[in-house]
Amino acid sequence: MTGLQRVLVANRGEIAVRVIRACHVAGLEAVAVYSDADEHARWVRMADDAVHIGRSAAQKSYLDSDALLKAARTAEADAVHPGYGFLSENGAFARAIDEAGLVFIGPRPSVLEQMGDKAAARSAATAAGVPVVPGTDPIDNPEDVARLAPEIGFPLLLKASAGGGGRGIRPVRDVDELLEVLPTAQAEARSAFGDPAIYLERAVPQARHVEVQVLADDHGHAVHLFERDCSVQRRRQKLIEEAPAPGLREETRKALASAAVRLAEHVGYRGAGTVEFLVDAEGNFYFIEMNARIQVEHPITEMITGVDLVAEQLSIAAGRPLSLAQESIERRGVAVELRINAEDPERDFAPTPGEISELRLPGGPGVRVDTGITQGDRISPFYDSLITKLICWGDDRDQAYARARQALAEFHVEGVASTTGLHRRLVTDPELTAGPVHSTWLEQRLG
Repeated sequence: MTGLQRVLVANRGEIAVRVIRACHVAGLEAVAVYSDADEHARWVRMADDAVHIGRSAAQKSYLDSDALLKAARTAEADAVHPGYGFLSENGAFARAIDEAGLVFIGPRPSVLEQMGDKAAARSAATAAGVPVVPGTDPIDNPEDVARLAPEIGFPLLLKASAGGGGRGIRPVRDVDELLEVLPTAQAEARSAFGDPAIYLERAVPQARHVEVQVLADDHGHAVHLFERDCSVQRRRQKLIEEAPAPGLREETRKALASAAVRLAEHVGYRGAGTVEFLVDAEGNFYFIEMNARIQVEHPITEMITGVDLVAEQLSIAAGRPLSLAQESIERRGVAVELRINAEDPERDFAPTPGEISELRLPGGPGVRVDTGITQGDRISPFYDSLITKLICWGDDRDQAYARARQALAEFHVEGVASTTGLHRRLVTDPELTAGPVHSTWLEQRLG
């Protein structure tokens, strides 16, 4: 690929495998990184080269920007793909990559910083004419909190400005509860994100979580690749995603896509990104955040459009214009993604690290399996507990869910407890399979 030759994959697990594959298909060399815990991992074996970056704890390896930059130089890479999570949305890391003369495969540092600050992102959305949930700018004075909260209306959400991935969010029912949790929320925001700033946002009851996939290049082109529904969540962590979102009115679907592209154009976005919305029962929608990276659930968009999103990321980073025009992107069928984690639903979803003593993966028409492990590998206590993603496509929802049920019947893992049983129950639940559910549906279902 013109402009790129050797890419450092600054991540681990299934997304590292995914990026390495895309690099090889594009004719690029891929360099893996690994911590002590991941020395013999699947993506390390797949890569053309691999560099050790530190100890097992993420702060000493995958979150160590200096170690990753040193690894890029050692490997003589000319670009860095951050994957998702870890430093993928860290503006300072992206800037350090740029200043080192390397290509950061993602948005510009200034855009990462703007979209990473939830209050700044809200302001950008408003300026782009995208509806936002009623809320405030960052605040830290308890007197301001007590004054502004009733104007917004309860119930509301107390959010960390630098939060993301469903973290740094506390629901509150009244002023007394808000003032009680404010100091703790600020301390947690400082500890988790390095920034104590918080803001208030009105809660939208029984809303759906719908996100729009966008791609944009450095030549003034931006497109959407339709939407995904991510409403099957527990504690704001997604378990099942579906594309396209079921049961949306066509005018709502088009308006969501238009708003997402408008925001991407307004901020000068580059690469793959996702604009996330809440959609209420009447079809009103509100911007909540932009994930300035590839998403965990990107495969279902690939399945319904036939577009390789990571290949597009690499092409855009090489300076090429988008290979797609909006009118050429077609949607076909329905795809569902099931995130199978090494967690025990019977013990409040406690992580269950350990060795995968047996692993049998499904197959068949319309079934895709994305995983970073093989039998004999270990689920580490230091990182996310994802075992695999089962992605199932069908001509319609019925076929997609039928294939999901068959894939789960074939899937087998031993050595760790997993969410497989829960997923088997969910894909047969008549409320889920009959139509859309809201983002608190699963928690209500689980009691």
